[in-house]
Amino acid sequence: MSKKILLTGVVLAALAPAAAFAQSGGAAAGAATGAVGGAIVGGPVGAAVGGVTGAIVGGIADQQQPEFRQYVTTQKVPSYTYREEVRVGAVLPESGVTYHEVPTEYKVKGYRYTVVNDTPVLVEPGSRKIVQIIR
Repeated sequence: MSKKILLTGVVLAALAPAAAFAQSGGAAAGAATGAVGGAIVGGPVGAAVGGVTGAIVGGIADQQQPEFRQYVTTQKVPSYTYREEVRVGAVLPESGVTYHEVPTEYKVKGYRYTVVNDTPVLVEPGSRKIVQIIR
């Protein structure tokens, strides 16, 4: 038991600088946050699983969000009216929503953006799940 606690402490100590460095957002931040959260819940194995899961989400870095929001505004993308809460994990309907490519300078691959209830969001095209709300 004490070995498990010690190992968890070592993993958390090793990941703390990475988590602090990765606070800017994106896949690195997702990986670091997921790894730390996973380590707390499930020890070293949880850290590995959490890191992979966090990296999959990725998204637009925190410091780029205002710039990306301005970009979306200049594109005059019509807003889709959604009756449910706009939240990460919400699944948008199959029809009525238009998805757009994210410009390469934002370094986001595999996702599209749209505007829902006047809020830009990143969406995973295959599942239509919202993966990030742009603030």
